[in-house]
Amino acid sequence: MSQITHAGYIAVVGRPNVGKSTLINALVGAKVSIVSSKPQTTRHRILGVRSEGDAQFVFVDTPGFQTGHRSALNQAMNRVVTQTLAEVDIVLFILEAMKLTPADRRVLPLLPANRPVILLVNKLDQVADKARLLPFLQEIAALAAFAEIVPISALDARDGDRLLAILRPYLPESPPFFEEDAITDRSERFLAAEILREKAFRLTGDEIPYGVAVEIEKYETEADGLRRIHAVVWVDREAHKPILLGRGGERMKRIASEARQDMERLFDARVFLQCWVKVKSGWMDNAALLKSLGHE
Repeated sequence: MSQITHAGYIAVVGRPNVGKSTLINALVGAKVSIVSSKPQTTRHRILGVRSEGDAQFVFVDTPGFQTGHRSALNQAMNRVVTQTLAEVDIVLFILEAMKLTPADRRVLPLLPANRPVILLVNKLDQVADKARLLPFLQEIAALAAFAEIVPISALDARDGDRLLAILRPYLPESPPFFEEDAITDRSERFLAAEILREKAFRLTGDEIPYGVAVEIEKYETEADGLRRIHAVVWVDREAHKPILLGRGGERMKRIASEARQDMERLFDARVFLQCWVKVKSGWMDNAALLKSLGHE
């Protein structure tokens, strides 16, 4: 591979559920950020690293900026967004094609004026009538002084390659920040918790909208490479526990099984995963628990 001479941090921002995590996973080529249709899926600052030729792109997946909830968790998530925007070299602001919501407009004032902001119009593949796209692009072009406006489909590999080519001239001259084969700065322990949380979100539908968190109590790697993981899935209310467990514990067994399979693919190793469901009312405003879960 060519020697890396340009590298930079690229924040990926937008309201919840516009495809931030999906885009980063596609660009990195691995699941480093979990994906769900629910708000609050991404709660942390997560880096996805892609080294290509003489360039290293460090994508920063941020939580969707929250305006509807005022818990300590949401305040911590919003701090992550604003701090990230102050530290990066480039900003990718993502909108959903043909959809400009009040929540999108509330993100606009947060965009920095002293670094390039590239607007990505995502989910292009879901626009049936492409003739409607040009007027929409003209409308959003008037919202801010964007360096570029790029319509994409996050799951289209060709669009990913095109986006990297567009970003390359904006990267500062710099040695790499990470090894060339790195894909994230996060530990396996953190990724295991995120994968388990994703499965809990996906397999409970809308029955437990916000009140799920995952804490890894034990993470050990044995001599043969087996990962032995003990995890607690915290819920906010006593009524949520049977929903998560399901009849005879079947739903939780499926959550754990699907999470274990994803972990084994990502870690390229066998995983033994044991899970417990526990109740801690008001955990989203519990500063000590939030800190233990990685929210400062």
